[in-house]
Amino acid sequence: MEVVTSTSSSSMSIKRFLKEKGFDEQSIDKMLTKCKQLENAQTDVASQNWDYLTNTVGIQDRKLPYIVSRCPKILTLRLHERLVPMFECLSSLGRNPREVTSAITKFPPILAHSLEEKLCPLLAFFQALGVPESHLGKILLFNPRLISYGIETKLAVIVSFLASIGLDKDSGVIGQVLVKHPFLMGYSVEKRLRPTTEFLKSCVGLSDDGVVSVFVNHPQVVCRDVGKILRPNYEYLKECGFGDAQIASMVAGYPPVLIKSVGNSLRPRIRFLVDVMGRGLDEVASYPQFFQHGLKKKVESRYKVVKKSDVDCSLRDMLDCNNKKFHEKFGVLRV
Repeated sequence: MEVVTSTSSSSMSIKRFLKEKGFDEQSIDKMLTKCKQLENAQTDVASQNWDYLTNTVGIQDRKLPYIVSRCPKILTLRLHERLVPMFECLSSLGRNPREVTSAITKFPPILAHSLEEKLCPLLAFFQALGVPESHLGKILLFNPRLISYGIETKLAVIVSFLASIGLDKDSGVIGQVLVKHPFLMGYSVEKRLRPTTEFLKSCVGLSDDGVVSVFVNHPQVVCRDVGKILRPNYEYLKECGFGDAQIASMVAGYPPVLIKSVGNSLRPRIRFLVDVMGRGLDEVASYPQFFQHGLKKKVESRYKVVKKSDVDCSLRDMLDCNNKKFHEKFGVLRV
């Protein structure tokens, strides 16, 4: 007579539960391999957690299997000891429930982390960097993966690097950078942040203060890959005829020029500038915000107005104002 152990009985039971929820055999096996606790999970706990994620957290039925497959541990946690406190804490950080639901969907393991051991120390770490309490939720819910990083082994290392290049830890400026671009904390210092910093200094020619300005005002630029994004953009500008000093000036004035799409942004604008407007590259070098403005909606439409009025003006005069001031400046009334 075959003896069924409690472990195998539990496994059979949780498998039956998962099949009822729409998982196939292959998916269930992957989940059991990923999460050893799932094999011994109690079906009443799994069922209770499943209902809570649907009815209280607000995860759609069609998305819940995907979330559980990414973090099957969710089904094994005690509801009122782990899931409820974590969800309620996250909800207190968000401006609306949809932000929390979105964060959980992006990174389901956030619910499986400990409130006391992970979330609270993480929030305290960010506050010590000068992140206002009102913005803690913005950082974490926008990039929920932050909760999975070690504070001492990863986050503190990045902060030390930022301080070493000139961002003052005590002034709150690092906290401002994190609020602006929470994903900065997810990159490796040695594989991403240091190489981009060295590229901006040695290749582009930015000063130390210039590099700090990029980190503070446009941190997304330093998070992009040098070989795939920054260098190709730099080389394209060189091919267009910009000199080293001009490129350095453009990057200092408008750093996103290094991450704009060459095909969809830089090339069409430069072609319009030179071939249609008949202007020189030196104007863009002195006003790199030219690349910030929409080509069709702003640059082309305003150029037509200026040309029709036969007015001689700089790029800055033409673009660096709102529509009302533009039409007032050039004496054209909008109908």
